Formats: sequence, structure tokens, C-alpha cells
Amino acid sequence: MADAEHRGRPAAAIGATAVGAVRARLRVLRLGLWLIAAVLAARQVAVVLTSPRGERLTDLETWVGPHGVLHVNGSLYDSTRFTGTPFGGLVLKPLTRAAEQALGWGWTFGTLLLVAALGVVAARALPQPVSRRTALLAAPVAISLLMLSLPVRNTLWLGQTSIMPVLLVLLGCFVVRGQRTSGVLIGLAAALQPTLLLFTPLLWCTGRRRAAMSAGASFAVCTALAWAAMPHDSAAYWVHHMAGAGLGGPADGLANQSLHGALLRAGLTGPLEIALFLALGTGVAVLGVRRAVRYARDGQLLLAVAVTGCAAIAVSPTAWQHQLLWVLLTAVGRVGRRAADRPVWPVAVVLVMTLPARTLLPNKPLFQPLLDNLVLVAALAAATAVPFLVRSSPWFDSPVPLRYAAPVPARLRHVPLVPALRRALSRPNLLFELVLIRLTYFAYAQVRLAATGGSSTGGRAVAERHGREIHAVEAALRIDVEHWVNHTVVSIGWLERFLSFYYESFHFGIPLAILGVLYWRRPVDYRWARSALGFATVLALAGFWLYPLAPPRLMPGLGIVDTVNGPQDFSRPDYGTLTELTNQYAAMPSLHFGWALWCGLVIVLLAPRGWMKALGLLHPLFTLSAIVATGNHWVLDAVGGAAVVGAGFGLTYLVQGPRAAPAAVTGARAGSAPREPEKDRTPS
Repeated sequence: MADAEHRGRPAAAIGATAVGAVRARLRVLRLGLWLIAAVLAARQVAVVLTSPRGERLTDLETWVGPHGVLHVNGSLYDSTRFTGTPFGGLVLKPLTRAAEQALGWGWTFGTLLLVAALGVVAARALPQPVSRRTALLAAPVAISLLMLSLPVRNTLWLGQTSIMPVLLVLLGCFVVRGQRTSGVLIGLAAALQPTLLLFTPLLWCTGRRRAAMSAGASFAVCTALAWAAMPHDSAAYWVHHMAGAGLGGPADGLANQSLHGALLRAGLTGPLEIALFLALGTGVAVLGVRRAVRYARDGQLLLAVAVTGCAAIAVSPTAWQHQLLWVLLTAVGRVGRRAADRPVWPVAVVLVMTLPARTLLPNKPLFQPLLDNLVLVAALAAATAVPFLVRSSPWFDSPVPLRYAAPVPARLRHVPLVPALRRALSRPNLLFELVLIRLTYFAYAQVRLAATGGSSTGGRAVAERHGREIHAVEAALRIDVEHWVNHTVVSIGWLERFLSFYYESFHFGIPLAILGVLYWRRPVDYRWARSALGFATVLALAGFWLYPLAPPRLMPGLGIVDTVNGPQDFSRPDYGTLTELTNQYAAMPSLHFGWALWCGLVIVLLAPRGWMKALGLLHPLFTLSAIVATGNHWVLDAVGGAAVVGAGFGLTYLVQGPRAAPAAVTGARAGSAPREPEKDRTPS
């Protein structure tokens, strides 16, 4: 007994030390997250308050009268900038004696305090139980995401009150005690944003009927009070503008992310549009509240509140950007049975709410309806379609884990550098992969454009100087064959047409086709090949930024014929038919050749037949011929492209280890794997 006790003391000491180290790291991480939140808040304040007057707080400055003093004379809606309810205008009446400059500072810092309070309340409203780490880190993460979100940034910029209704609803649902007080707060929120009356049926159907009645009565009293104080404005808002429709800009503008705005943008007008809007709005409201009731009864009240808010966005006559914060709150919902799918919905929501739509989707006619209504689509999906898991689901707390291929021994001692990045056997989530590819390409295009100072021709002199340097090096190496190859191909009509077509048509298609085949047939190799391509592209972006280079076709005096774009007028600063679309001086290294070489290497390494391997090598060969013959790249550009591809495969090896051998993959598949839980039979 004594020996056992003696032996247990060091173990206990070691355990206590380990726990202490974990707590210390957690404190440091929490402090870092709070610091990030503070930096983001300071940045938002600086952006707003350092902007010229007339370009900031534009909605707030609607109230500015002579000598910079705020007042409310005449109608609230003489200027269409004010889009709030008459009760909102009545609440702002006490501010009429404040100076505009002091109010601007006070309004901005007051809004920041509201955002911080909203983040803290939302973090404490997470469905219980939560881990200690989640409880400590949720608040700074929530505040940081709110600061980054477009609705909060828009609210700070315009000087709007749209944070207040969201905070009032959360306070009424999660903070105050007593159904009557809760209902009063939600009624006040509805008096500021009328479609939030959807929360009254949520309260009623979840057994909080006194709160529902208090909310309705509070809304009625506030609206009646505003009507008594400002009858003309109340009639203008509720009758002439139908709960704010037509205020703040055209209802069919892109800023209006409601069903009404989407139908108007689709070309529908008149009674047909109104009838369709009422029918769709009723369906969304009923389905959204039913789903919210289910999640509230399931113990996920924050998700229920977010779903109801998303339904309110859709059915509102006008839902401006600063009123769309409800969508961000739906990130608390859990979607997907697999552990790999669990982050997809939160990441998608955060991206939609923090980045412009054209960052996430190509600016093409095919995607135009989605581009115009992206936030509305997210709100509709959250309110009516996204299959959020209920707590009774076996996958809620225990999603199906990933299965991994057996590790392949590496020749280097410390490879892989990141052992956690093992080769998963299952396919990654397709939506996540598409978003990743799109964001990578967007960054690629932006860096290409910014490499010469933000314009396609801003660095023309530097790029041409680098072109002369490359030409001199090639001449010294006796590989300056661009002029000879170009004119030889131009003299053969069919060859010129073929290589020009090849240059334009296969740059994106073949890599995407290879990624698609690997994704479907060989997921382990897909992750390996995708990582190598990603590393190569990032390295190429660094080359574009550090060494802008004019291709042979844009070098005056070289005599290269541009077979793809046509003759160039070197006397104009913006010559080149494609210079408005992309940076033509992003030539070193050549990703045209680099991506083609990546395709060839992947096919050679993975194709099961010899003829397939030989065919795969033709693509980089044809691409090399095309980029030189059309005058779009120097020979050394292709060397640079090959270098970044080799470095991409090398970095993939260092970070993730050797590629999983087919035998290792087969063995991992044949071995015992964790069984999936029995399917959830709860109706969705």
C-alpha cells in the first residue's frame, strides 16, 4: 500500500502539471482572441471616424440641421435615407440637442458596445453542455466574427440602429427573467423592425404564451404611441410605404435581400409580384417558425431564434444589409453526419456574411441570380431547408470519424512536419472543396492584378525592363527562340490556329477534369494532388508579386505576333485586348505550363496504363509549344513554372509525408473501421 501510494504521487504531480500547462495555453489563447477582437473593433472605429464627413454615418446625418445640430423637423421620410419605423424616429428624438460631431463619436462607440454585448449574450446562449474551452473562447470568437461581418460594418458606416433589435430579442430570450419582461423586450424589437413579430408565434408554440401576448401588446403600444406623436409619419410608413417598402433606395436594388427584392429583380411587377411574394412569404414564415419550434423544444433555442430571424429577413418588404445579422447566428447549428462535414455550414455562413458575393462566385451571367441574392439564399436555406441535427440524433455529439490510410514511412526523419494532416480515405466535402477552389482562384486573380500596383498597366516600365533582362539571359544561354518559333508557327495557318485554341481552351479544363476524376475515384490521391497544386499556385503568386514581367508579345521592338489577342498598339498605355480583365504582366513563372506539368506528372504517377501515361505527357508538351508560339511566355517562364510545381510537390511531401501507396490504402479500407451510428429516424 505504501509503495502504491508512493508511486502514485509522481503520476499525480505529472497529471497536475499537464493540466496546468493546458490551462496556461488556454489562457494565452483566450487573451490572444480578445486582443484580435479589440484590434478589429479599433479598426472599424478608425475606418468610420477617419472618413470624410458626408461619406460616413450617412443615415445618421439625415438628422443634421443648421450649424451641425441634430433635429427632427417635418417628416421623418422627407429624406429616403431614414428607413426605420416611426417608433424608431421617436426613440431618436432625445438626441436632437446633441452636436453632430459628438453624436458621431458617441454613436460609433455605443454601437461597438452593443456589438460586444451581442457577442457575449450569443456565446452564453450556446446549447448546453459545452466544454470549458468553448465556454472560455466563445465570446471573443463571436465578437470578432460580428466585427468582420458585413451587417455590422454596414451599421457602423451608416449609423444605423439595426444591432438593437437583434440584441433586444437575445436579451428577451436568454438574459431577463420572467415571461412578461421577455415579451416586452421582443415587442420593442418588433416596434423597431416589424417582421420580428414572427417571434410571437415561436413564443406561443413553445409554451411561453404570456411572453407572446406581452410581445404583441408591447409592439401595439409602441406603434400607437408613435402614431399619436407623429400621425403623418406613421401613415407614410404603414400605409404609403407598406411597412417601409420604397424607403432607403429602390426596392429592386441589390441591397434589398428579401423575397420582394428578389422577385422585382427577376422582372416581376404589379399584382402578380405582390401575390407571389405574399404566397412565398407565408410559406417561408410558416415553415421557418415550425422548424424553429422544433429546435427550441430540442434545447437549441439560439438556433431557433436564428432560424426565425432568417424567416423574418425573407418575408420583410425590405431587408437591407445592416438587418441581415440573423444569418450569422445560424452558424451554431450542426449539420452533417461525418466529422469532415461538420465545419462546412459554419464556414459557409461566415464567408457569406463577411465577403462580397463576387468573391465567392464567378462574375458570370450563369451565376448572376445567385450573385444578386446570395444572402437571401442563405437565409432561405437556414429557415426552410438546412437539415440541422437535433440533440437526439446519434451524430449530434459523435459524428462519424474520418478513416485514414496507413502512414507510409519517409526517408527523412522529421517528415511529415504536420502529422495531423494524414491521408483521409473518404472524399472531402464537395461544397467545401468548391469554395476553397473559388477563394484560391479569387486570391490568384487579385494578386495578379495587384502585382503592378492595382492596374493592369501600372507597372509597364518595370515589366518591360524585366522582359529585357529575361531576353538577355536567354540570349546568353542561346535559348532565345521565341521570335523564331512564333514566326514559324504564324507562317503555318492550321498550326497557328491549333496552338492559339489550345492556349485558350485547356488551361483550366484539364486540371479541373483531373481533380474531378480523382475526387470521385481516388479521394486519397485527390488530397495529395490538390495540395501540391495549391502550394505551386501560392509560390507562383509570390513570383507575380515580386517580379512583374512583360511577355514577348508585349515587348516593343521584339516583333512578336500576338496570335491570340491580335495586333498590339504599343503607343497606347492600355494596349492589349485582355488587359482590362487580368494582369498581363504576371508571366513569371508560367502557370500555364506549371499547371500543365502538374497534370502530366499526376497522370504519369497515377494512371494504370502505359498509353495513358504517354498521353498525359502530351499536355505539358503542347502547352509549352503554345505559350512560346503565341508569344505569351518566355522559355524561362516555363522553367519557372516547372520549378514552382516541383516545389509544390516537395512541400506536400514535407508537410504531409509521402503519398499513400495503393497497398496502404487498400489495407486501411480492408481493416476494421468504426461503424456508423444507427440512422436517426427523427423526422426532419
